[in-house]
This record gives sequence, structure tokens and C-alpha cells, in this order.
Amino acid sequence: MFLKKAVLALQALVAASLLAGAALAGPVVNSGHIESELVSQEAGIAPGGTVYVALRQKIQEHWHTYWRNPGDAGEATKITWTLPAGWSAGDMVWPTPQKARLGPLLDYAYEGEVLIPVPITAAANAQVGTTVSLTADVFYLVCEQVCVPEEAKLTLMLPVVAGTPSADPQWGKVVGDVLAKAPKPAGLKAVFKLEGEALKLAITGGPLKGADLAGAYFFPYSPKVLEHSAEQAIERGPEGLTLTVKAGYDFIGGGTVPAEVAGVLSTKAGAWEVTATAGEPPASAKGLGAPPAETAPATGVTGGLVGALLFAFVGGLILNLMPCVFPVLSMKAASLAGHAHDAGKVRVQGLAFLVGVVATFLALAGLLLAVRAGGAAVGWGFQLQSPVVIAGLALLMLLVALNMSGVFEIGTSVQGVGTGASSKGGVTGAFFTGALAVVVAAPCTAPFMAGALGYALTQPTLVALSVFLALALGFAAPFVLVAFIPGVLKRLPRPGAWMDVLKKGLAFPMYGAALWLVWVFAQQSGPLSLAHLLAAGVLAAFGAWLYGLAQASRAAGKPALISILVALLSLGLAITVATFGALAAQPPTAAATSAEAPSGPGLASEVWSPEKVAELQAAGQPVLVDFTAAWCVTCQVNEKIALSGAKVAEAFKAQNAVYLKADWTNRDPAIAKALADFGRVGVPLYVIYPKGGGQPVILPQLLTEGMVIEAIEKAGV
Repeated sequence: MFLKKAVLALQALVAASLLAGAALAGPVVNSGHIESELVSQEAGIAPGGTVYVALRQKIQEHWHTYWRNPGDAGEATKITWTLPAGWSAGDMVWPTPQKARLGPLLDYAYEGEVLIPVPITAAANAQVGTTVSLTADVFYLVCEQVCVPEEAKLTLMLPVVAGTPSADPQWGKVVGDVLAKAPKPAGLKAVFKLEGEALKLAITGGPLKGADLAGAYFFPYSPKVLEHSAEQAIERGPEGLTLTVKAGYDFIGGGTVPAEVAGVLSTKAGAWEVTATAGEPPASAKGLGAPPAETAPATGVTGGLVGALLFAFVGGLILNLMPCVFPVLSMKAASLAGHAHDAGKVRVQGLAFLVGVVATFLALAGLLLAVRAGGAAVGWGFQLQSPVVIAGLALLMLLVALNMSGVFEIGTSVQGVGTGASSKGGVTGAFFTGALAVVVAAPCTAPFMAGALGYALTQPTLVALSVFLALALGFAAPFVLVAFIPGVLKRLPRPGAWMDVLKKGLAFPMYGAALWLVWVFAQQSGPLSLAHLLAAGVLAAFGAWLYGLAQASRAAGKPALISILVALLSLGLAITVATFGALAAQPPTAAATSAEAPSGPGLASEVWSPEKVAELQAAGQPVLVDFTAAWCVTCQVNEKIALSGAKVAEAFKAQNAVYLKADWTNRDPAIAKALADFGRVGVPLYVIYPKGGGQPVILPQLLTEGMVIEAIEKAGV
């Protein structure tokens, strides 16, 4: 009796739907991990007309299906249609996929709910007033850690109507929105060029001009034209962009080089179909790197170039107070003390220091811009991601400290240090002190400075260099002003023996800087490379001591040639051993970096990835992402002062929050891209993702424990 009533009810529903001129979907099919059905954009179809019928799938949480090109693994969804005579089905309209990373593999997938529309065209002689049955056999692969092939047989009852059919009351707008957002041609011009193993894809014109291209990504239709798992570096130009990707099998693996590279360009501004032919990338597609996700809010720069110049100058001033620069302050102090009562020489030193700062800032900026224009994802402080540079700086800091301790002298004799220092101009020393200060300060980004640099790297070269010049002038300003204000220096005592004591005392910050650099080197390389650097330090110290003995012998009128030669040989061996160890450096393995690392009492960090952030947000957990590096002293200070206390750990536990670390000690294009998305080119950067989603919040670069606790509590509400 119950079954009979159910059948009658179903028949009544079908009749009512058809009388109302509405499409009626068959039952929703649950194949295990996916619920599937057919839905229509319109309530009917006219003879000879076309209507979009969409495959709607609700995918189980944490599982996914695949795009037309599944990426490194997987299989695309397939539909086989059974239609009345004279009816036809067109190509599937694929929405823009998501990137799904599993270990070293990158797939192009759909999660949650997906609708894939298909145009269905009726026969010209379809009879008005009749109802046709559309049947689709759907085959798909659904995956999480494992993959399961599933299928569903779906039906849709569609009335044939006279004239233009009305939109389906339930699904018309939904399908329409999917079609509106789906990638489609937009008159874009695209060329590709193979350079070694890199494939440059330049896309210009149409909607790209002036669009927000942050996070742009190219999804290829062919699985063999590029390496899916490799990062895609972005150069932004005035008319579009150039993506640099790792070429795939068709180009470098022995496959047939294609005449075209087709796919979908996805950006925050939209997604478009692209077909590129071989050619030279135009200048209008080239720029200085990826733009920030939201230029004004992310960089904090208002007022365009004028605002950026002001922010850069103020940031340069503040940079003098950052922990990175403290060791070099000792060199500045010793230099000033030596000429405190000789205004002319102090001014000359001040100008020489200024020239050293400006020249080094512009040199680093020019190199940074050139490297980024070449497609590499690097940022401010990029040179300290090189073990060779770190090893060289560590030895240099050690030699400077030994010099200040009196082991050997540069520019003066062993005797009469006080009078000798006051009688020498020290112009060259002041210049190189400025240069060294910039190199050591490079790991840090001060408040205001971060926004200015983020702005600079989205601008033409001359504009970018002007921002770096303002930063250099701000950095050098305090020392130069003191050099030109006699009243300040006159308060210091007259030159004498106290200067030698001060100089030797100020050597210890330099020893500390050398040890810090050795620690950074240890984070970048293995134990064997560290042993090479330590051995090089001993050889350099031995050479410095021999050189000091030679200086004393020459002052006493004794021969010193052999000591000098042995000292130079020892220094040369030190450089050779350090360079060999740095070149043989082995970065931490993926297994080591993926392990959880304790960051304080009860607070542990997990390794950052964009997928991890999305996963935690989807689970309703607030997240703090710490973009850091071993060579960033400010980062290390913040970690010890603001991120390692028991109160912070308790706040994280109370809010069920997660602390993620993005370690940029070694080069990582994914981290560089994430920094660029926030309008930053260096670390530290601290980003809070609220519990319920929404816009991330950027914390100040100098943290306190209370600031972190307050931010994580707000994010947990």
C-alpha cells in the first residue's frame, strides 16, 4: 500500500513539473564518495535550440575529482550521453580547477561541489509538448590518500517547448554563474619560448591590462608541455605578464614539440582560455616580479611614488635600530671616536660612509631586480640564502673582530693606536663600513620599509631604484648628521688610550656576528660543510696572527717577508676551504623540514604550505604563519621574545590555533610567491588567518608576547 502511494506521488510530481514546463532531474546517485545528478539551466528546450545541462557533484570532504588535464596523476571525469535521435551533446565546460598537492605531485582537481555544464542541442523536428529523457553515464576517479573509480547513471526529463524557454527556477542562476565564471576566450595574445629547460609563456592584451594578476597560474590542457609540480614564476608588465615554468616532456623529454601551448590562465581578476604560439615574449609582458595581492592594503603605501619614497626613507632610519645592524654600529662608534675632535675628517668620513651605503644599496637592488626579471623568485636579503655568501661574511666578520682586538692592524701601526687613528683619514674604511652595514642589514625589513619595497618591485626599474635610493639615504642619515654636527662629537673625550680599550671592547659584537653567521651556515648546510667553515676560521685567525707578528717585526726594523707570505697563504687556504665547504652544502631534507619543531614551552610549529593553511581554515582553526629565516636576526629575536613563552602556548591551546613556519633560510619559490602576494619581498612577516575565514591580518614586524596573544584571541572569535 505504501509503495503504491509513493509511486502515485512520484507520478503526480512528474506531471506537475511537466505541466509547469520545468525540467525534472532523476534521483541523486550516491556512488560512495560523491553524490551526482543532472540539472538544467533552463526549464525546457525549443526545437533545434540548445540548453546547458550540468553534471552536479557533491564531493565528500577531503576527497577530490579531476579537471580535463588531471596533472601529475588522476583521471578526468567522462560523460557518455544517451539522447533521442537527432539530438547532440557538445564539449564539457570545465570550471577553473584547484591545485591539489600530494607529496611531490601536483594535480588539478575539484573539491566540495562542482558543476560541469554541457550544451545539449535538440533535433530541429523535436515535437513541442513532448518530454524527452536525457541519460548520462558518468565515470570519474575520486581520490584522497587513495583513489577509487566510481560511476553513476543519471537522467533528466526535459520538456520541448515553443519559443524561448524560461530559466529553471532552482538551477538556472547557479548554472548561469558557473558558465559566466568558466574560462573562455578573451582576445589574449600569447607566445611561448623555450630557454634551456625553462618555458616562458608571455600573455598580453584584453582584460590583463591593469588587472590584479597576483597568484596568476597557467593550467595547461596537455599533460606533457610543462612540469606541473614546479613553481610558476611571474613577471608583470604594463600589458600583461610572463610566466616562467619548467618545460615538460614534449619540449625536453623527447616528445614532439607542439606548435601551440593551450590552457587556462587563472588570476584573481578572472580566468581565460589561452593559446600560445612560438615567438619572442614582448616587452609589454615583462616586469619586475609578481605584484602584491592587494597593492595598497598589502604594502601599506599610499600616495604612489611620493608615499613610497617617504616610507622608504623612514624605514631606512628605523633600520638602524634593528638587531641585524648592531654589530656594525660598533665599527661606526670606533670610527667616530677616532676623529671626534677633527671636524673636517669626520665630515669626509660621513660622506664616504654615505657613498658606501648608497652604492651598496643600489648594487643589491639592481642585482635583485635583474634576478627577478630573469624569472627567479627571490626577495630582499636573497644573497644571504647562499652558503658561499654566508661563509664569506662569517670570515670577514671574524677578521674585522680580530683587527679590532689588536691581533693585526689596518691603516695604522701597532704602537700609538690612539694617535695613529686620529691622524688617518680613514675614508676607505668609512666607505667599506657603509657597504658592510648594508650587507649585514639586508636580512631585516624594518617597519615602513616592507611596504615601500613591495611597491618598488611592482614598478619600472628607474622608479624601483629611486625607492631603494630613498631607503639608503634614510639608513645613512643618522651617521652623516652626527658627522656634520660638531656639538655632538665635542662631548667625547680627547683621543687617548681609552680609544684602544673602546675599540677592543667593541670587537665582541663582531665576534658575535661571526658566530651568528656560522649558525646560519649550519642551518643551510650539513655537518661536513660546517666543519670546513670552522677549519677555515682557524686558518684565517692563524693568518691574521702571523700578519700581526709581521707588522710588529717591521715596526722594530726586522724582516717580516716570510711571516707575511705565510699569513697570506693561510688566508688563501681559509678562503679555499670555506668556499669548498659552502659549495658542497646540502640543504635540509624534505623529511627534516616537514617535522614539527618545538618553538617554546608547549608551543610547536608545523611546516607552512598554502594547502596547509587552507586545510586548517576549512577545519575552523585560527592560524599564525611566521615567514622567517635563520639569517634574519629580527625573526630570531621575535621568536625568543614573543613566540616562545608559556602564555603564548596557552593562548594557542585555548583557541585551538596552529603555528606554521615558512622557513626561507634557503631559497623557496613558494615562500617568495607568498611574500609577493602580501606585497613583501623580505622577512619577517607574520600573518594571522581568522578562525571563520575572511581576510588575513598582518602583524607588525616587531612583536611582543601580548600582541601575539591578543591577535590569536581575536582570530579565534
